[in-house]
Amino acid sequence: MALVKAANPSQIFGRDTFRELTTVSRWKGLALVAHGWAMIFALAWGAAYLGTWWAWIIAIILIGGRQLGLAILMHEAAHGLMHPDRRINNWVGQWITGVPMGTDMHAYRTYHLTHHRYTQQAEDPDLSLSAPFPTTRASMLRKVFRDLTGQTFFKQRSAQVMMALKGFGPGAKEQNLFVGKVMLRFFAAQIVLLALSFASGLGALPYLVWLIALATTFQLYLRIRNIAEHACTATGSEDPFTHARTTYANLLERATVAPYWVNFHSEHHLFMGVPCYNLPRAHRMLIEGGHAGRMTIARGYADVMRQVISPSPAAPTQ
Repeated sequence: MALVKAANPSQIFGRDTFRELTTVSRWKGLALVAHGWAMIFALAWGAAYLGTWWAWIIAIILIGGRQLGLAILMHEAAHGLMHPDRRINNWVGQWITGVPMGTDMHAYRTYHLTHHRYTQQAEDPDLSLSAPFPTTRASMLRKVFRDLTGQTFFKQRSAQVMMALKGFGPGAKEQNLFVGKVMLRFFAAQIVLLALSFASGLGALPYLVWLIALATTFQLYLRIRNIAEHACTATGSEDPFTHARTTYANLLERATVAPYWVNFHSEHHLFMGVPCYNLPRAHRMLIEGGHAGRMTIARGYADVMRQVISPSPAAPTQ
């Protein structure tokens, strides 16, 4: 199938303005990474120190959002938008944002660029994330339950561990060996985080807060973010403005399902060379330029969920 249609940024913004929008800062991306980790450590240690049930719940809710933020910042690095020095960009993207979340940035880069070339078409590796929608309310509730009870996390990680074990056996396939290396790095990162937890004087409790969030709220936020980006959009038309959805996010949504401006996903697909911190400006300029009518824009994530849940019993129930 043909590549999806691309926008011409010079015609929309002008060359000089687009050059400003695509300029990668030497410090903003790194500051966002520092912010994400600082929030995680502060919340995890704060919950462990206070020891109350409400502190743990607040921490798990918010840490899941910062974990998604780390994944988003790895995505930034995969596009080369973390830092103008490619070596710094790749090192931070791989070891500081990717490995602790169990992802290899370099492999993700290849995978993700294919998604951009063939968005929502048969060749799109992310098609399975949006294809089941619209779905029934019962199906959505089952997904939410699996995420928040850790079932999604356990299923995914156990499958990776099984592949990894095969990767270190005789006659191992290259893919299994690769997964094995990814999992070894992931477990090594968890050991480092656990050691930092003990170094805080609070034993394993801060790490436990991190792990519970990783197994529960992070999984749910990741699902909602994936749904909001492409589910029930008109991708496939000749207009590149239809290839993704932008969702306006309030403060709570930015703290959970939409960290670091990931909600401006239509702008990202139109101009994937624009760093995340410049996407709000790109959005404002598109609206001021009269392009709002061509874009898929949702008023909030609750609005998106209403769009992707069908009252019809005939809707897919995967």
